[in-house]
Amino acid sequence: MKRLFRGIFLCLAGFIALGPQALAQELHFSMDSKFLTPPTGMATVGDSHGDIAVSPLGEIYVSVQGGDHAGIQVYSANGRYLRNVPDAPTDLHGFIITRGTDAKPYIFGVSRLTQQIVQIALDGTKVLTIPATSVPDQYQNHDTGKPATNLTGIAVAPNGDIYVTDGYGLDFIHRFDKFGHYIASFGGKGAPWNFNQCHKIAVDTRFSPIRLLCTDRRHNRLVHMDLNGHVLGTFAENLRLPSAMAIYGNELAVAELAGRVTVLGRDGQVLATIGENDNANEISTNKAPPETWREGFFYAPHGIAYDGAGNLLVCEFNEWGRISRLTRR
Repeated sequence: MKRLFRGIFLCLAGFIALGPQALAQELHFSMDSKFLTPPTGMATVGDSHGDIAVSPLGEIYVSVQGGDHAGIQVYSANGRYLRNVPDAPTDLHGFIITRGTDAKPYIFGVSRLTQQIVQIALDGTKVLTIPATSVPDQYQNHDTGKPATNLTGIAVAPNGDIYVTDGYGLDFIHRFDKFGHYIASFGGKGAPWNFNQCHKIAVDTRFSPIRLLCTDRRHNRLVHMDLNGHVLGTFAENLRLPSAMAIYGNELAVAELAGRVTVLGRDGQVLATIGENDNANEISTNKAPPETWREGFFYAPHGIAYDGAGNLLVCEFNEWGRISRLTRR
């Protein structure tokens, strides 16, 4: 009996010292930053300021902005380079693979340099292009020397509506229909959104009705909205520059630019923290060269995706390009 009470006391002491999130952690992943085999002749994938996604066939798509195979590289599920998507943009800052209203899978992305929204088939066939100039003038930046828009992230609702974030610009979210016709804009730096770098956006299918979820990066939080942009509340805070999100069942994985990946439950509880790097000189930068990379640590997670088995794929903001797989244990 004494031993039982002592165990209960130690458990409560741990809860008080570390907080409720400490006891909520229950998922475990093994990190492998060397699972991927780059194209022939390349030691790494190439300069990456992009995203990562998994197709219905389980193939891994990575957007790369520099190197001999810039564009969208395609890998097998075990990390073997297969091909590049023909004629794909070389500057997709954010992209997803999701089914269109015809049930076929497509790449939806935002081109950072040309400021275009694109929909392309997995074989590279261009389906839709929406220029950022389609955004009404009142939501564009008129400061001299700055781009009118600086789009960063994209999400697609089940009805085909397309949402894009002006995350390096004025922090508005712009909505288009499946044909590319402008519908509305919301968000921005003012109340009630108060965004400061709404970097990426996702359709949160864990709730009914479904919601939008946005990374408010400089405020280290995630914000829930309905599909019309009305703020529902803060889903998570005290993150480390959240840059991208992925959903698997009731899990939400968050790529944090300041050297970490966090997995949250449907109620916002922390289920896992992975690769946490507390070296301030190494994180939130694309300058960490391969010879300094340490297995088990992240430097600047920028894109994230789940595969069909619940494993995570993470691409980092890095001049050389670093891709890791987090295998569920």
